Parts: sequence; structure tokens; C-alpha cells
Amino acid sequence: MIGDSRGRLLEGKVIIVTGASRGIGAAAARAFAAEGASVVLAARSAELLQSIADEIGAGGGQALAVPVDVSDPASVESLVRRTLDAFGRLDGAFNNAADGPPPTPLADLPVEGFDHALAVNLRGTFLCLKYEIPAMLATGGGSIVNMSSTAGLRGVPGLAGYVSSKHGILGLTKVAALDYGKQGVRVNAVTPGPILTDRLAALDESQRERISAFVPLGRLGQPEEVAATVAWLLSDRSTFVTGAAISVDGGRMASGA
Repeated sequence: MIGDSRGRLLEGKVIIVTGASRGIGAAAARAFAAEGASVVLAARSAELLQSIADEIGAGGGQALAVPVDVSDPASVESLVRRTLDAFGRLDGAFNNAADGPPPTPLADLPVEGFDHALAVNLRGTFLCLKYEIPAMLATGGGSIVNMSSTAGLRGVPGLAGYVSSKHGILGLTKVAALDYGKQGVRVNAVTPGPILTDRLAALDESQRERISAFVPLGRLGQPEEVAATVAWLLSDRSTFVTGAAISVDGGRMASGA
């Protein structure tokens, strides 16, 4: 069975996780289920989503897999509607879906690549907020966490689209927090640093060590560490936190490196 029902952080909550087919999103879905939530897994890959949903179900949790394109309004609206049809409410959301072209100097970046990064990351987060918030208002409120990045706090060479979108997500987070705080909806963001997801796992050990050298804690982060921070923000233990950007970066931003 998943966890112990006594004192679980997200007991009884219904939570959407976008970008749930791998990496931080998959780790978050598993963590939220272990903390007592019913999770709705959303991403483009139906097969990967269903595999994770089946895993959660086998462990005693509740999970629904819903393929979605977060850049498409009708797809996101359908995601929220299917959540309400299945569980009757929406208490939380982790808007985690992200994409972008490989590193390319700005002037060499195809317009289509820039547009794609903004469509998935920034427009996708806006659309999720647009349809999640009314669903939460209908039942008295909720909590939303948007996925930004340390790239949303600084510049990174070669990542014009990604950096622009992640900065924009922090702006959306602040506006949504101000618009809906008095109605019971909290909106925060996390800004992870180097996390050992597929991209970094594909590097060789020496490359990972060079990246770790810039992290004051001396190592890469784990997806589960980001998931734990998001779970706290979605829970009733963070009820006076809204409009914040929480760094999960091993101290990298504090070091200025």
C-alpha cells in the first residue's frame, strides 16, 4: 500500500500534474499519491502516462492518465473537465510541462523554435491557470505550483526561448497570486537548479561533476527533492505562502555562480 493514511500531506486532495510522463513530473505524481492525493497525470505520451498511473494504482493509490497538449486551449479545458468528471473537484495543480530547442545562439535560433518554447512553457502555463483556477474557485480554493527554473532568474547563453518562457512564468505566477489570493487560490513557483533528470543523466560522469562543482551542496539535485517541495506548497502546511518563487537548487543562486 502507498504510505500511511495518518497525517499524509495531501490526504483527500485531487491534483493535476502536467509533464507527468517522466522526470520531475513523474516523481511528483508518485510523491503526491504517496501523500494521499488522487492524481491526474497529463502529458502527450498516453503510453508512458498509463504506465505510471498503473504503477500508482498497484501501490494502492488513485491515478488517472489524460493525454494533453498544454499549448491547446481545448485540450487543457478537457483535462480539467475530465478531472472534475472523475473526482468531482480540483484542489491542486503542478504545472510542470516544458519543452524547448537545443542550445543555439539567439540570432541563429529559428523563429519556430522560439515560438515552440513559449507555446509549451509560457502559453501552456497560462492555459493551465486559466482553466484550473475556476475549477478551484467552485469548491472554495486550492493551490497551484508553476514550474520555472533558475533560468527564470538569470540569463543562460543559447537558451533564448527557454529563458524567456521561464521568466514569463514567474510573472504569471505573481499576477495569478494577486488576482485570486482573497478567493482562496494560492499560486507559487519553484525554480530548480541542476536536477538529475534524463538530460543530465545522459552526460558522462566528468560532465556531471563539472556541473556539480557550481552547486554549493556539491551535487546534483534529485527529482524527488523538487517533488517534496512542490508537495509542501500544495499542502495545507503552506497556507500563508503565495506569489513566491522557491529555489530548489542546492544554493546555486545564492552563490551567484
